[in-house]
Amino acid sequence: MNLKIVKWGIIGVGNVTEVKSGPAFYKNDHSELVAVMRRDAEKAADYAKRHGVKKWYANATELINDPEVDAVYVATPPDSHASYAIQAMKAGKPVYVEKPMARTYSECQEMLRVSEETGVPLFVAYYRRTLPAFLKVKEMVWDGTIGKPLMINVKLHKPAGERGKTPEQMSWHVFPEISGAGHFYDLASHQFDYLDFVFGPVTDVKGMAANLAGLYPAEDTVTATWKHESGVVGSGSWCFVVDKDQFTDEIEIIGDAGKIVIPAFTHGKVKVFNKNGLKELDFINPENIQFNLVKQVIEELRGVGKCVSTGVSAARTSWVLEEIVSEYYRKLKTTVGT
Repeated sequence: MNLKIVKWGIIGVGNVTEVKSGPAFYKNDHSELVAVMRRDAEKAADYAKRHGVKKWYANATELINDPEVDAVYVATPPDSHASYAIQAMKAGKPVYVEKPMARTYSECQEMLRVSEETGVPLFVAYYRRTLPAFLKVKEMVWDGTIGKPLMINVKLHKPAGERGKTPEQMSWHVFPEISGAGHFYDLASHQFDYLDFVFGPVTDVKGMAANLAGLYPAEDTVTATWKHESGVVGSGSWCFVVDKDQFTDEIEIIGDAGKIVIPAFTHGKVKVFNKNGLKELDFINPENIQFNLVKQVIEELRGVGKCVSTGVSAARTSWVLEEIVSEYYRKLKTTVGT
């Protein structure tokens, strides 16, 4: 596509679109945000007023069919990612969809099939592929800073925000019928996508998931081991019900001459350990965290660049996540059915 100016419509203007993503669509050059949609008409109108958007809708189909809308950003929960993305692509409109790409790998495959069939581009919001710290770490992994890369250790341990809440008070993230799984899908998806970016696709993966706190239907504790196309191997643990003092957020990349430690979510310092000792690096993120990735999407739609996060790469991550938790959900369905 070779659009001079990309005119966007957003489906689902919830919290993520307030600062993280939404403003990137009207702050980037050669891009305009012309329409927004939310099922709550009052909230849609309020978002449009606050962000200077001239049109708002309470119906996604009306936004997709708006002739002024060139491309669509789907920022709803994952249970509607596939349906809205497919509808937009069939209408000839490129799609930028929130992560994870969909609830299941099969939904991702259907999205890819429609993209290929229609020739309409599909992008996914894995924006760590464009952030300064993560780009620098990728560079250091392969420039000899830690020697030959050997293995990865991922740890994400968080306290449960759901304690003391009723199901009605909990986020949609812990209800698999909406999210596909639990917090693991929402957060580990970023980590695995980034590792795919650095080390290539995962070729082998095994995992184990459990619900140990009983706060909600989804898994709350996960472990996994895997291997990348490049030969680097990885292991990880994710737990979303630890005590607050046990909070841990790190990706540790070990080479034969040192290691790099980077937080995935807390935007802290990157630590480099090698023959020169410990070096700590600071990086500044864009005010709107998705700005750099949205810029790449715009450049590709204008025919002047390429975006590093596509439906193809994002679907690989969804496959990995599903492989890790599939046994847990197979047993859960069997238990529920008895």
